[in-house]
Amino acid sequence: MTLASTAATGATSGQPQLVIDNVFKQFGEGPGAVTAVDHVSFDVKPGEFVSVIGPSGCGKSTLFNIIGGLLDEYSGNVLIERERIAGPHKAVGMVFQEESTFPWRNVIDNVAFPLELQGVNKSERLDRAHHFIDLVGLKGFEKLMPSALSGGMRQRVSIARTLVSGPQILLMDEPFAALDEQTRLLLGDKITQIQQDLNQTTLLITHNLTEAVQLSDRIVVMTYRPGKVKRIVNIDLPRPRTSDVVSSDAFGHYVAEIWADLREEASRGMADTESARRASNRG
Repeated sequence: MTLASTAATGATSGQPQLVIDNVFKQFGEGPGAVTAVDHVSFDVKPGEFVSVIGPSGCGKSTLFNIIGGLLDEYSGNVLIERERIAGPHKAVGMVFQEESTFPWRNVIDNVAFPLELQGVNKSERLDRAHHFIDLVGLKGFEKLMPSALSGGMRQRVSIARTLVSGPQILLMDEPFAALDEQTRLLLGDKITQIQQDLNQTTLLITHNLTEAVQLSDRIVVMTYRPGKVKRIVNIDLPRPRTSDVVSSDAFGHYVAEIWADLREEASRGMADTESARRASNRG
């Protein structure tokens, strides 16, 4: 099996690879309890790119932490290949919003680090690291330290470091949030290329409409707190897909359609925040 195919084992199957089934998460107890995720259900098929989008406070990051095994006190099920998972799972690779390169390691040593932990011999781990460095477009930067890279390049190092272990499912939590819009669009092109090259099953948590439509096969739109699935939108734009699609009428239609859903939820969030502020001032 090639490096490019290890990430998408079972990708020819029509069955969902990842199933989120009736997931519910509440923080606290009693009158002050907050429901973050309210009986959320959807699935992701092998090789599919699905985005979860919603306003601030809709429980996106809570859902990310549940799927990634970082939160285990919840009701419902998260299934990979029909097996319920509990805690971190080797099939899931995670990329976080915060830049997470190791500043004391150069690019190739950053990317090879997971393989080092697994005891892979040096020759093999460097070969695999070189492969994924090339895949994310950083060939020639192997010996540079993270401090010499831009924010977008450091995030590509993080993505390569996650992919080098061959996860079946790539889970990303707003990985481009700290980047400017131009860099986001160009990095979106790279993510699309990687996802297609690897046939990588991918779940992206985001609040960015353009990013979600640019990258996704389907978009799960969530309500403001408590976070529920409001709607799932199929994105019928041709692939291979690049940032050029952003200027198309069809793209604009999808953005407007999803924003119509989100505007109501974002307005609820703003009203809730303002109400809490006024109550605090009165106190």
